[in-house]
Amino acid sequence: MKAGTNVKVILVIIGLALALGGGYLLGISPHEHGDTVPGTGKDAPKVQYTCSMHPFIIRDAPGSCPICGMSLTPVKVDKKSVTSGSEVQKWRSPMDPTYVRDAPGKDAMGHDLVPVTESGDTSEGIRIDPQTIQNMGVRTEKVVKRKLQRTVRTVGLISVAEDQQFSVNSKIDGWVERLYINQQGQPIKKGQPLLEIYSPDLVAAQQEYLLALENRRRLAASPHPEIAAGADRLLEASRTRLQYWDISPEQIRTLERSGQARKTLTLASEHAGIVTSKKVLSGARIMAGEELLQIADLSKVWIIADIYEYEIPWVKAGQSVRVELPLAGGKVIDGTIAYLYPYLESETRTIKARIELANPGLELKPSMYANVSIGTGAVEASLAIPMTALLNSGKGQTVFVSLGEGRFAPRSVKSGVRDDDGFIQILSGLNEGEEVVVSAQFMLDSESRLREALDKMSSPKTESAAPAPPKAAANALDELFK
Repeated sequence: MKAGTNVKVILVIIGLALALGGGYLLGISPHEHGDTVPGTGKDAPKVQYTCSMHPFIIRDAPGSCPICGMSLTPVKVDKKSVTSGSEVQKWRSPMDPTYVRDAPGKDAMGHDLVPVTESGDTSEGIRIDPQTIQNMGVRTEKVVKRKLQRTVRTVGLISVAEDQQFSVNSKIDGWVERLYINQQGQPIKKGQPLLEIYSPDLVAAQQEYLLALENRRRLAASPHPEIAAGADRLLEASRTRLQYWDISPEQIRTLERSGQARKTLTLASEHAGIVTSKKVLSGARIMAGEELLQIADLSKVWIIADIYEYEIPWVKAGQSVRVELPLAGGKVIDGTIAYLYPYLESETRTIKARIELANPGLELKPSMYANVSIGTGAVEASLAIPMTALLNSGKGQTVFVSLGEGRFAPRSVKSGVRDDDGFIQILSGLNEGEEVVVSAQFMLDSESRLREALDKMSSPKTESAAPAPPKAAANALDELFK
């Protein structure tokens, strides 16, 4: 009898072990129930841990970041940001509220669509408690309409006006018999002799002219008009040849009076200015077309100022400018923009603005730098926000909009010009009166990306209830505790 009882007890224990083992394998936990749905109980949200420098690192337990070694910090999934699947009616882009779809997916910029409930609430953005907002230093300002005005300040380089540069060259072959210009930088006047050229061709041309002149005098009284006319044409052809070689009418009259061909031709300056280049020496052999001197008239100069790409919308031809000369005792000269070059310099990413100034005292020296201030026009009554509110990325521009009650959402915007007071024009994406974050938005951006990752990992999943223990094991338990 006693042996039978022992066998019975052993069988009960074996049955109990089998029941508990089977329940363990089937997923029964001492603290879980098969009809429980995560996220719907009264327990606190599951705590997960992340790296503040690498928000994509998410762990279920404390530890260190595998990238930078910093201690992971706890982050709770906000239950308010998880919307029940039965309430979802539409799916909306978090960056473009007008982009609405009937099913989950991604918007044109690759962002995951957020659900919109029957009441119109969405899970876009993030929610932060007031204490954290204060610790992060989050500040907001309203979107307002204001007058935007800007003064473009840049540096200009003084240069010789291109229409005031002249080249002196010879139209005949020969030798420089005498040079009147001894040095570069020498000032000259209009009509001043520059050099004398000896050319056998020039001497022959003068002699031909004298013969033609004498021939016309002899044939002027001819009874045959056609002969006299032929003599006139020959004389005119000889005179034209001399003029093509830059022999002045005064020199031709001197030749007619003297009746003697000159050995040399004197080249005189046609312009007043400064000799900026001297390429000839006395006695040198020269060829027709060879450049001998360069002359620049510095009574008017150009200032070439660089305008950067983002300043181009503000600058137009005809605007007034103020030019300050640091090397001339801070002297200020007023002028206007004469021309904006229609192309961008690839090396400096700027366009050139040309300012033309009179230079009677030659105070403005070529290659001298000058400070240029351009008074631009104003943009009247335009939506604007502080520039500190704007986040620039490779895909576009974003601001964080305050939704109230500690909720913030990113918003894609399109910006325009910037003014001197630190404001930037908003062309689309915001309405007047909305509040945007102007400080700590980089932390909000990091938090937003972290919450997005956590929400994906914490999305509700319904688990099926685990099966009940086998009936044989249940009966064995009853027998054991009778």
